[in-house]
Amino acid sequence: MLIRLEQCRQEVKDLEQGIAQLRVSVGADDLQEEVASLESKTNEVGFWTDTEAAQHTLRILKGKKSVLDSFIGLESAFSAFSELYYMAIEEDDEALVDDLLSELSDIKKQYEEEKIRILLSGEYDGSNCILSIHPGAGGTEAQDWAQMLYRMYTRYAERKKYKLKVLDYLDGDEAGIKSVTMLIEGENAYGYLKGENGVHRLVRVSPFDASGRRHTSFASVEVMPEFNDDISIEIKEEDIKVDHHRSSGAGGQHINKTDSAVRITHLPTGIVVNCQTERSQVQNRETAMKMLKSKLLEIKEREHLDKVEDIKGVKMNIEWGSQIRSYVFMPYTLVKDNRTGCETGNITAVMDGEIDEFISEYLKMKCQS
Repeated sequence: MLIRLEQCRQEVKDLEQGIAQLRVSVGADDLQEEVASLESKTNEVGFWTDTEAAQHTLRILKGKKSVLDSFIGLESAFSAFSELYYMAIEEDDEALVDDLLSELSDIKKQYEEEKIRILLSGEYDGSNCILSIHPGAGGTEAQDWAQMLYRMYTRYAERKKYKLKVLDYLDGDEAGIKSVTMLIEGENAYGYLKGENGVHRLVRVSPFDASGRRHTSFASVEVMPEFNDDISIEIKEEDIKVDHHRSSGAGGQHINKTDSAVRITHLPTGIVVNCQTERSQVQNRETAMKMLKSKLLEIKEREHLDKVEDIKGVKMNIEWGSQIRSYVFMPYTLVKDNRTGCETGNITAVMDGEIDEFISEYLKMKCQS
């Protein structure tokens, strides 16, 4: 039985080195000083004089403390494990073997999660996210592809135990969807899903083509952090146009069949947001405004702009050459991310929401760039 532990010796050594490297990447010592300094600042007289600044400080403190506590927990768990591990080998204690191997597996998993956590260090990575899907040109085929992506992200959210709420849903003409916007709530939801932003390409034999020909379809995915009250973005009333209308499309349980749907157009940028799933017109307007602010925030951060007024308008071409990932069903099965080179032939698993590998590779790439 102890031979099993001996075989893990290199694995344990590699894990020890990995955690040591992680300490450097985290900047644990500096982080500890920063947390102590921020905590001291929150206890100063007059800290709440400037409410906005105080909330900003608390948000930073919460993020840094979360990273620090998580890493210290990993170090402590490995330290306790390694003591028992070497003791078991030295004393030939077979009674500990199964427990130690199980604990090693748990710590390795915790280590991998911590590596990804470090990559999610952006100011808004810990936020909930708003994700929208729009089909490209191609009618029913493209609309069906948009619905397939909607199902993929729904399954992903379920796997991560995230809460998903549909904010806007418009059925396709014959099948699929013309658009969908959803709020995905959970720890680091935006941090994980931000890399899904872009054009997704599908190659398959279309079920809507009686001739059985192969088709290429495109759909765009937009991802933005959910705007919260801690973040200040001012939108002037004269800069928006608000339309009220009856919820459109069949939508099933997604929408209310009333005149409460709200469409807001941000005139300076041309950005349009819709919400039709809340119970009242007032609620739909509030949610739509939050969606607009989230979109403006994401663009501001992505384009490194000083203020929202610098945004000139954004247009994404949903077409060949602009895709971030390809999903091929025919003549072979392959999902490949064009940015990282990550690929898999198990397209069924991917469409069932198993996209963690693509997300991890993207985060690692961004960290190295």
